[in-house]
Amino acid sequence: MVQRWQWGLAVLWLAAGTLGMTMPALARPAETVAQSAQPIQSPVDLVDTAIAAGQFDTLVAALKAAGLVETLKGPGPFTVFAPTDAAFKALPPGALDQLLKNPDQLKAVLLYHVVAGRVTAAEVVKLTSAKTVQGATVPIKAGGGRVQVGTATVIQADILTTNGVIHVIDAVLIPPKN
Repeated sequence: MVQRWQWGLAVLWLAAGTLGMTMPALARPAETVAQSAQPIQSPVDLVDTAIAAGQFDTLVAALKAAGLVETLKGPGPFTVFAPTDAAFKALPPGALDQLLKNPDQLKAVLLYHVVAGRVTAAEVVKLTSAKTVQGATVPIKAGGGRVQVGTATVIQADILTTNGVIHVIDAVLIPPKN
């Protein structure tokens, strides 16, 4: 029996092949964030898109550990500033393990990467900050063809999904202490 995620993955690969793209082509480089180029549309939700991309394995594992998968598969819409596997590897030694052992802290960190609503690159570049689902505000700075979200740089923008949009970032965001 085909699992739901397998079906979503098959649909995503079929769509990518139909459009003549490879998986990495499902996102735009940060240099085009300020431009009005056509966004890429994924035919599946945020989580299935992240799984299919192959560069968010750590993020997906963290979402599962924090119990956030069903939330991000829900209707949304959500905007996710998604750190890559390399971003998680750049954390200080032991930091990821510590987060995985503390579900409440992990959930807070992950929700600091999520903004309610579908905020495209064209809208992000006009912002100076955004309120995250975690409750804190993340600073945003756009200029010189780059967008900084907190301490991270958007390296791929506007991966539109059925329930939101993903902007790929190069660092894990840590919410400010209250």
